[in-house]
Amino acid sequence: MEMSKASKQTARHEESEHVQNPEPYQSLSPRRSLKLKQKKWWIFVSLCIFLVLLGDSLVMLLLNFFYVQMEQDFHEIYDQDLQYKGTWTQALIQNAAFPILIPLFFIFPKPKQNLETNNTRFLTLRLFFLYLSLGVLVAAHSKLFALGKLVSNYGIFMLISTTQLIFTAILTAIINRLKFTRWIIISILLTIVIYVLGIPKFGGQPHEGEEYGYNIQAWLAFSATIAFSLSLCLIQLGFEKLLVKTKRYGNKKVFRMVLEMQICVSFVASIICLVGLFASGEYKELKGDSKRFKKGEAYYVLSLVGLALSWQVWAVGLIGLVLYVSGLFGDVVHMCTSPLVALFVVLAFDFMDDVFSWPRIGALLGTTLALGSYFYTLHKRNKKKMSELN
Repeated sequence: MEMSKASKQTARHEESEHVQNPEPYQSLSPRRSLKLKQKKWWIFVSLCIFLVLLGDSLVMLLLNFFYVQMEQDFHEIYDQDLQYKGTWTQALIQNAAFPILIPLFFIFPKPKQNLETNNTRFLTLRLFFLYLSLGVLVAAHSKLFALGKLVSNYGIFMLISTTQLIFTAILTAIINRLKFTRWIIISILLTIVIYVLGIPKFGGQPHEGEEYGYNIQAWLAFSATIAFSLSLCLIQLGFEKLLVKTKRYGNKKVFRMVLEMQICVSFVASIICLVGLFASGEYKELKGDSKRFKKGEAYYVLSLVGLALSWQVWAVGLIGLVLYVSGLFGDVVHMCTSPLVALFVVLAFDFMDDVFSWPRIGALLGTTLALGSYFYTLHKRNKKKMSELN
């Protein structure tokens, strides 16, 4: 009898504690709770869009600064076989600054673990292979993109790269089962036009005599775009089918997942690029490159560090959009930044043939239509969830 009374008192005490310390949104009505969740969702989406815009702008500005400061006869110093110079370095820079995200990973709060969630060794093994395959894809894209910019006509390379959004749409429909609406299709078409008209100037493109054949240029561009599109779709698949199901996240999408994904994938990609840097012998030329830098070795190092940090800002924003919306939306936002980035390049550099022309102004205005079309779809989706509670 005494034992039963004690157990009843303990149960009552636990119930009172549970009432005093309810779960987040538990004390609110379902409608109010959903409103707060959607508001929080919009804040994170807006933050990720800002990070993508900031990262894209800083990367292009610093890349132009880097190549403008190199000697004008940079390609003429070397023979044809050495025109791949700097590509492994640029590929490594795109991924190497991931350690700065590790402190942030531990700063962001952990969600409450779901003990009922399966966290088997099989799930961990699948996550390992996901990070490994994504690291290979990201390293391949980084290398091909850096190589294509330096040995191809930049305009042709970027025009072919517009197919990236088409590949992303097709792969997202196949892999992630994304349902397309007419507003999403309108957004895709507008984004392609915006990207073509708003391509920013790049100071590192080769002279006419140094360009490789159009077949090689096309293959470089197509390979880079396919690798990028496939990586976005696999990241989204990893979030939805693997990371969310782990015990540490308990069926919740949190920003901490973005940092985990970027850290693990960049770690694998950095190792691959580092091996390529030493295997190709490119590391031997780093000291010579720093001496040819017009602003001096200190600015050479600072520009590379700035590039590495900027790439991480961009990647975190992009992966965040993949988590909270989709890989397709992340690609749309990334490509819609091109006219604004072009404006920054025009203002920052005095390229003789580069002006912010009327087509670019039209592309900048069209950005609001492209993003607005996609936002309308997201708004209708959230509104539908709200109406289901009535």
